[in-house]
Amino acid sequence: MAVQERYDTRPFAPDTTAGMGVQLLVLEVLCRAVGMGTTGWLTGSAFAVVTWVVLTLALRRSWTGAFGPANRVTLARTILVGGVTALVADSFERRPPVAVLIALATVALILDAVDGQVARRTGTATALGARFDMEVDAFLILVLCVHVAVPLGAWVLAIGLMRYAFVAASWVLPWLRGALPHSMARKTVAALQGIVLVVAGAGILPQASAAAAVAVALALLAWSFGRDIAWLWRVRARPDEGAGRDGAAVRAPVAGEGRGLSVRS
Repeated sequence: MAVQERYDTRPFAPDTTAGMGVQLLVLEVLCRAVGMGTTGWLTGSAFAVVTWVVLTLALRRSWTGAFGPANRVTLARTILVGGVTALVADSFERRPPVAVLIALATVALILDAVDGQVARRTGTATALGARFDMEVDAFLILVLCVHVAVPLGAWVLAIGLMRYAFVAASWVLPWLRGALPHSMARKTVAALQGIVLVVAGAGILPQASAAAAVAVALALLAWSFGRDIAWLWRVRARPDEGAGRDGAAVRAPVAGEGRGLSVRS
């Protein structure tokens, strides 16, 4: 019985499968409501399938007993990100419905503050949930960078790619996977990226002002990454530095989690 419970994945299937179904429904609504074309539909569908596969595999490996309310909020955000991804992909063939794209992205960013609260209040916070939340945030920022890079230039992509570059570097330099202490500055800079990209992508600022705002956001992100890399380098050979002043261990990043765009905490 214990083995059966350990390998039973039935608690996951309804949530992940329903999420993929809702994603496809959202894509159909976008096709009919704003005229999204085939490219957008195919991109969004691929996003839905890949999300379902990756999430299902991750859940099976984590042996989590249930999907949980916080993960359902994050799954809802994932569906919104799928819509944004589809619209951005479609924008290379036709004029994008900017109001709809920005509305979806804004709601997804707002809900980023909800899943963490739900996890804490329901006592369902998990490492998998934090990683799920972080990956959704990181991908949303990357997609927004693609959208903003069209009018401002490819340099904007540095914001979305920085976190992935850090993770890639951690495969070669294991000390980059060390624990990072809590930092409100890191969280603030991370949140600022989404806000600035949404404003720049909405087209409500003159192009020069939008470029300046995004450049400042990029500079702050580079400073934040640089500060954390310097800290990890200093403590790489001193494991005792991974604990706080009271001796309690700080949160250990998972494949660069501490340097993600958002961590559920």
